[in-house]
Amino acid sequence: MGFLDTILGRSKPVRPDLDQLFALPSAAVTLQAGAGFTPTGLGSVCFASVEGGAFGRLQQDVRELLDADTERGGAPVEFSQDGYGYTWLLARQPADDVAGLVNDLHAVNTLLQEGGFGPQLLCSLLGFRDDGGRSLALVYLYKRGTFYPFAPMPGGGDKRDNSLELQARALLTNDLRIEEDLARWFPVWGAPGLD
Repeated sequence: MGFLDTILGRSKPVRPDLDQLFALPSAAVTLQAGAGFTPTGLGSVCFASVEGGAFGRLQQDVRELLDADTERGGAPVEFSQDGYGYTWLLARQPADDVAGLVNDLHAVNTLLQEGGFGPQLLCSLLGFRDDGGRSLALVYLYKRGTFYPFAPMPGGGDKRDNSLELQARALLTNDLRIEEDLARWFPVWGAPGLD
């Protein structure tokens, strides 16, 4: 960071620490014990797509890597686009295999980052649900290197359960690096892996 950056108030973005994702299995145990939320077995990665052959080949490599176990009964990975044009990759594992799901998400992130597409990574999320049907996601922000909880209100609509989000934050402060700036707790309405 240079002198001019300091004067203008620019800061160097935090380099994503993808290994932070490996804290999610411990956080899942904490969420289950403290709030009754169990993993759904769904997780996703969101990234900005790039046109070109190199990115297309990388997407194919990701698909082949995660689909390798489909012959043994594993679920194939799914790609979709949201209304903003971002690409979502949805991965599935048995609900009790949070570590396997985290490994899949980490592998996708690593392939994208090592392929030179790290700046296109936006977030990853891991889905949870309680006995009452409420959804909760733990969202990892790449550019910040932090997590935050996202809890849509049951029944649809674009309303959040802020009290549940704050409860999850309080439960997870010892497990995850939680984003302190609540303005950066962006909604991820309709994200694959949340429903």
